[in-house]
Amino acid sequence: MNTVIKREQIQEHNNAYTKKHKVLYNQLSDRLTDEGYDVAKLVGDLQAFQIAIPSWALGAGGTRFGRFQIGGEPRNLYEKIDDVALLHALSGSCNSISLHIPWDIPDDADAIIQHAASNSITFDSVNSNTFQDQKTQKHSYKFGSLAHTDKAVRDQAIEHNTQVVEYGKALKANVLTVWLADGSNFPGQVNFRKSFEYTLDSLQQIYRRLPDDFIMLVEYKPYEPNFYSTVIQDWGSSLLLAMKTGERCYSLVDLGHHLPNTNIEQIVSRLMTEGKLGGFHFNDSKYGDDDLTVGSIKPYQLFLIFHELVEGMRYYKENQRSPAWMIDASHNVKDPLEDLLQSIEAIKLAYAQALLVKHDDLEEAQEVNDVVKAQEILQEAYRTDLRPLLAEARMRNDGALYPLQVYREHNVRSTLIGNRGRTAVATGL
Repeated sequence: MNTVIKREQIQEHNNAYTKKHKVLYNQLSDRLTDEGYDVAKLVGDLQAFQIAIPSWALGAGGTRFGRFQIGGEPRNLYEKIDDVALLHALSGSCNSISLHIPWDIPDDADAIIQHAASNSITFDSVNSNTFQDQKTQKHSYKFGSLAHTDKAVRDQAIEHNTQVVEYGKALKANVLTVWLADGSNFPGQVNFRKSFEYTLDSLQQIYRRLPDDFIMLVEYKPYEPNFYSTVIQDWGSSLLLAMKTGERCYSLVDLGHHLPNTNIEQIVSRLMTEGKLGGFHFNDSKYGDDDLTVGSIKPYQLFLIFHELVEGMRYYKENQRSPAWMIDASHNVKDPLEDLLQSIEAIKLAYAQALLVKHDDLEEAQEVNDVVKAQEILQEAYRTDLRPLLAEARMRNDGALYPLQVYREHNVRSTLIGNRGRTAVATGL
């Protein structure tokens, strides 16, 4: 259970900064009201927007060159839930956790659910792993899993995904995320047609075993760990597989899984048009799948992506399901909890900015090809400092006005190191 930061300490912090916050919030609120915005609705939308935390992001990340220890990492699933509860207490914005199997197998589902519930945390999704071999498996995934030439290997990977779904059912989750590393490093290594057909058949078999309330998300990535070809290399392949697999199968967009300068916001629009945008993994990148802090490199692109999301939800209204939101980052040089707090803030800021876009005015400018006005409408929303709006939403959700400040003032990482040890390593890393 989260005992590192107590509710009284957050309230004490808020009391100290409420006067300063109210001045900033009232100024912004008055301005937005004068411009025709419903401020109460904006704050309510921000309060309701929740982002899942992945179990694997709570420890220090690494690269193929190595991993630097930070200490105090969660040593088991219970401690991971505690860390998510800490983040939620500070931010009021992350009330669920996403599990990676087999890194975080819930040995006692009832006890895990009870522990999570005592912290007001639920389970969002379960993620399968066929990109590395486990000690107990019979066949290797060195040359693929769901796309492998050997049916026995494919059957093993299908069975793993089925077992992951069973863990999800036990935890009352309802989303299975499938990311495949399957592909090739050299021309001629695989038959493109067959590997795609094998993957489709495998996904269809998994899908047929899903409970009625489950959905499946198919993630794509252009390269890595294979560098010549990846079976599900882009949004088109993911969409095709989702459409051929079943009604409850959707594409998942990871912001880092694109080649440099890809127009991700347009991809979002295309997937929403087909009703097949199922989820988001948030991070940021400069060159590839860098898994950097959300909004640290391309904040304007993040805003544009959210603009398409808000516009799409507005246009399609009832027939568009809300995507599953999750942070997916690797914290190589930062305290992972601090990084996640920064990411939560960046995501909600981009969402708030997108809510400010005057869609009717923008559509009117687009219809008459007024390029300058269209740009001004977007940038006016983007350049508005909405941080006081986010702080107000946090406070109304019983979070801290300034979460990172509270985290540092109370030396949370030092406390975690004292409780868990300097050499503690998060499970799965």
